Formats: sequence, structure tokens, C-alpha cells
Amino acid sequence: MRLCVVFCPARGGFGPGTRQMTGFCPGRWLMLLALRLLFLVPAGEPVGRSESNFPKAMDNVTVRQGENAVLRCSIDSGVTRVAWLNRSSILYAGKDKWSLDPRVVIVTNSQTEYSIQIVGVDVYDEGPYTCSVQTHNHPRTSRVHIIVQVPPKIVNISSSVSVNEGSNVTLMCLAIGRPEPTVTWRHLSPPVAAAGRRGLESQDRRAKQVTVRDFVEDEYFEITGITKKQAGEYECSAYNEVSIADVRKVEVIVNYPPYIPSTKNVGVAVGREGILQCEAAAVPPPDFEWYKEERRLLNGLNGIQIKKNGDRSMLTFFNVSEEDYGNYTCVAVNKLGTSNTSVLLFDRGAVLDGNNSASGGMTASLWLLVILFVHFLFKF
Repeated sequence: MRLCVVFCPARGGFGPGTRQMTGFCPGRWLMLLALRLLFLVPAGEPVGRSESNFPKAMDNVTVRQGENAVLRCSIDSGVTRVAWLNRSSILYAGKDKWSLDPRVVIVTNSQTEYSIQIVGVDVYDEGPYTCSVQTHNHPRTSRVHIIVQVPPKIVNISSSVSVNEGSNVTLMCLAIGRPEPTVTWRHLSPPVAAAGRRGLESQDRRAKQVTVRDFVEDEYFEITGITKKQAGEYECSAYNEVSIADVRKVEVIVNYPPYIPSTKNVGVAVGREGILQCEAAAVPPPDFEWYKEERRLLNGLNGIQIKKNGDRSMLTFFNVSEEDYGNYTCVAVNKLGTSNTSVLLFDRGAVLDGNNSASGGMTASLWLLVILFVHFLFKF
């Protein structure tokens, strides 16, 4: 006589409330074996070949992560036993719950439908589920496959970076989601300095052309020999059809030496106020120095003022004298290099007097021609 271990129902059914006992093999052991054969290894014809009076359950249930999934199984009055299984585990057998997962609940148990619900679906809930039905004739099965969709999420992205012009830069953006999200990079409007905008454009036209990729569909965005025009914010976007895109931004700072696009000479009369200006585009922002011939000018000496405002430097003469006229040199400096330009301060009054003298000379010559013409007419 053989000794075996069986699980007897605590309240007339099979479920998590069973208790373990040891003894001779009774008829209940045969019942449990029959249930396991029926529910754990369901027999019957493949899905799609069932009889017309037992429609199969839905093929796929697509649900977003965190939402609820309802698995429905259509039955009829000829059903004697019914159960829901997940792979090799019984979730429900009739009204008895076998699953220890509190998220799995029965929602419909009628003569026409046997349905369960999984609350707050997660990715590990994805997979096949089987509705196994015992009829008067033989078992039937119908399968459902849960597909879990996950919104896109960027999990790793490059930090903002500062590089020198001409360096190689690689930006990384890794994202997860189901289905797998598409990752794209986009270069937003670069912050070109207003002072050097026209000058930088003309300089870039003379320089070797560099292809700027404004839109890249890849997790990695590689920039070879980066230029000042490629500085600014880069936007990474991860998108799938589940929800709106997850968007993050990275700032790329491109350091380059000063460039002074143009300056204007200034004419001021003696005794008036005169201002020489010098603008330079550079990253990091430049410092400025002013020279007259070989002599460096200092702020506050000899009635002048040197003031810096961002990328602009102003040399102010509060009371221009004859000695102030001449050529001045502006030097812009940062850690990557220097640039200089010349600015002329000239006597505007002298120019005006010269123009008046020239105008008077032309008037006298014109009168002389008129007199000669009249004399010529009277002679004939």
C-alpha cells in the first residue's frame, strides 16, 4: 500500500486555502490529478478548430503599462468545469482562486462568459493565457496573448559639454519602451553672438564648408570637427505610438578665439565727446585692450574712460583735443587667442571746413565761366 501527499480543500474547493495531509491515497487524489490534467495540461483541438457553439476568446489583448486587462472567455450551458491558466499556473478554477497575486480577480462567472481581470498590468504579465473548459464531451481550450505597451522613457543622456572648436563630439541618448521607441536628435537654433553675426557668416563662407546635420535618427549623434555654428542646444526625443514623446535637452558650448568683424572710424570736433567702439565674437567672452601707437591706454587717465559691455568695448573721450586725434588699436583676448583692429579718431571740424572751402572754390569758378560766356555773346 503506497503513501502519498495530497492537498485537500479547506472549504470544498482547491485553492490557496488548502491544507497538507499525509495518508493513504483516497479518491480526492484522483480528483486533483484529473484537475491538473484538465487545467495544467489542457487538451483539445487547437484554437480556431473548436465547435461553433464554443467561440474562442480574443487572440490578443493590448494594454498600456499600469492599466487593467480583462480576459474574456465565452462559454455555454454544456460546460461542467472552467479555468484560467497562465503558462503552467492555474489562476482561477471556477470560483476558486489559485493565484496568489492580489491583482488577479474574477469579474464574470456566468453561463455565457467566464472572465478575469489583471489590475495594473506590468511587463512581466505579458504572455499567453489559456481558458480551459470541460464540456460533456471533451475539454476545449482558447488562448489569449497579453501585449503590454510601455511609454517611451529616456534613461540615459549625455551631460552638457564644453569643447573647443574643431573637436569631435558624441552625444548619447538611450531610451526604453514597448514597442522600442525611435530616438531622434535635433539641433535647436544656435546662439550666434549679435555683434559678430554678419562677420561670422562672411568668415564661414570663406572657410571650408562643414555639413550640419539638423536631424539625426539614432541613439548616438556624432559631430566631427565641430564649428561655432553648431553650438547651442540639442534636443533628444524618444517616441513610440503609446504616448507622447519623452524629450530631453543637452547644451553644447563651442569655445573659439575672438573675431572682430568690422569697426567704424569716428569724426569728432575739438571740445566734443567722442566714443570709439570695438565689438568681438568669442567664447568664452573676450577681454579688451586699447592702444595708441605702442602705448596702452588705461581707464581714467588723460580724460578717457574704457568700459566693457558684454562683447563690446567703448573708449570714450569726454573733451577731445588735437592730441587725441589719430589711429587706435583694439585688441580682443580670450584663452584661445587674440584679434585686433584699427579705429581712426579724426577731426570732423577740419573735414567740414575743407568741404566749405572746396564749395566756395567751385562757386567762384562757376561765376568766372558765366562772365566769359556773356562776354563771348556780346563780342559777336
